[in-house]
Amino acid sequence: MITPAFELTQDPDFLTIIIKVPYARPSEFDVYVEGEDFKFHVKPYFLRLTLPGRVVEDGREKASYNTDKGIFTLRLPKEIPGQYFEGLDMLTSLLAPKKLRTAKHLVEEIGASAELSEEEEEEEEFDWEIEQTPYKASTENTLLVQYCYGFGNMRSGVFQRLQDEFSDVVDIKHPDQTPVDERRKKRLAAEAAKFDSDHYLADLFEDEAIQHVLKYKPWWVDAHKKMTALQGESHQEHNTDKFVVFSEEEREQLRRFTNKSYLLDKRSRYLVYLGLIDILLAYCYEVYVNEGEKNVESAWNVRKLSATLCWLESFTSVHDVLVSFGRRVLCYPLYRHFGLVTRAFNDTVMILQLGKAAVLKCLLDVHQIFKENDPAYLLNDLFITDYCIWIQKVKSKKLAMLSESLQKTTLTKSHIGFELEELEAAAILVQEEENALKAAGTVSKQQLPSSEWETSDSEESSSTSSSETEGSDSEEQESSTSGDGKINSLQGTLQEERTAPLIDCNGLRQGTDTSMFEVSDEKSKVSLQSTSLPGKLIGELEKQMHTAIRLSEQPEGLANAGCILQEQGENCVSERDT
Repeated sequence: MITPAFELTQDPDFLTIIIKVPYARPSEFDVYVEGEDFKFHVKPYFLRLTLPGRVVEDGREKASYNTDKGIFTLRLPKEIPGQYFEGLDMLTSLLAPKKLRTAKHLVEEIGASAELSEEEEEEEEFDWEIEQTPYKASTENTLLVQYCYGFGNMRSGVFQRLQDEFSDVVDIKHPDQTPVDERRKKRLAAEAAKFDSDHYLADLFEDEAIQHVLKYKPWWVDAHKKMTALQGESHQEHNTDKFVVFSEEEREQLRRFTNKSYLLDKRSRYLVYLGLIDILLAYCYEVYVNEGEKNVESAWNVRKLSATLCWLESFTSVHDVLVSFGRRVLCYPLYRHFGLVTRAFNDTVMILQLGKAAVLKCLLDVHQIFKENDPAYLLNDLFITDYCIWIQKVKSKKLAMLSESLQKTTLTKSHIGFELEELEAAAILVQEEENALKAAGTVSKQQLPSSEWETSDSEESSSTSSSETEGSDSEEQESSTSGDGKINSLQGTLQEERTAPLIDCNGLRQGTDTSMFEVSDEKSKVSLQSTSLPGKLIGELEKQMHTAIRLSEQPEGLANAGCILQEQGENCVSERDT
């Protein structure tokens, strides 16, 4: 028999059941309704539901069948008009037989006692703190002891059979032989080794991309606003499930789950609730950084940020969950910013306040992410599938209390344990020093143009004076005061001519003579280019140059030769003047 696709809706007086049975014969429809039991049969479909409230057949019921769409619609009156039926979206729970429920370990729940235990669970006070016992190391048969993990710590021995597959999913090695306290110590050590202060500070001070993803608004933000607005108008608590809508794919996921019940003691229930917070925190981070889109890193983000999934952690308080999540956000993913920790924390509170329908929708998305990733799909068998089934039977009161406890818990950077505040203070001081240096450099650059202007003025005045000097040199015969300028120019020319053979013959220059030659060489070039000498003077200079060449062949007499050449140059100029 095939279980058809179905959905349930309600209004104050009627319950509507919509069943999709394409290619069925309307004449063969068979419907049975009595109290909370509903059965529907038409070949090849069969549907049996346990309704959350009682319905009656009093002549007001109506049924219709759309042959084009293959949809059968049945409208049944409620036994108590105005009664609200909770959990109509929990399809897996509705498919459960009323009196046949078995737990995983084949422990049968017998009607009255099971119902009584559920009532006691709902009435007991929830303090969200687990009683802890000191760890005692045991040296006897250590290798034979198997420690539990998974949903409600109901699994053990799984990693012995699937060690190769699970090595890429969880970070803990040999979890079957590793107690909970030892797992926690190893996790904290791994996080401390992984923390990168440079990466953290880079995301802190250059956070444009992070501020962009924080502007994203997931579906639960709008749903929470609608719920808050409605509660503010009527000042009454409303059913939160109506603000959450399941897609057809999500409904199909729910129909495929095998319904089961879980016999959990008080400690195991607390572990399950705290693990739920941890998984929701990691899921919220993933939704924000990818802006609601899934990619190849989605499965890695969720499992890596959740110590419940990655280290098989068993938390003892809500605060421990938040600290663990905050540490892992600042150690592993691409964006390591405390603002993402705070946003995930606030959004998890919103999801819990929206009720189990919102929690279930998030868990179904996590289930789908892991299902499409190899080998992360193994985490569905260990945790997520059981969470999806279990959450459908959780009382709304419990989730409301859990959201209140989470909202009252505070998380600061000092709780994380990486000395973040001291690190940020030191970085701010360095940044202020760099800004001060940049400001000083800017001021010096602003003063630079005025100094350059003064330099250009001095160069201009010097060039003007030099041009005047050159003009006076060119007018030799008109002014008797030009003799000194021509003598200086002549000395520079003689020194230039004398320098070349000295270098060629000796191979190097010595001491102060070198600098003198270099300076005089430059002056002689300018003088020769800018001064026009008479033809007779040029002839005299050629004769004197030959004399200088002959003198250069005797290095030891360089000083005397220089003096002779200088005297001959002065005599030549004086003869020209006379």
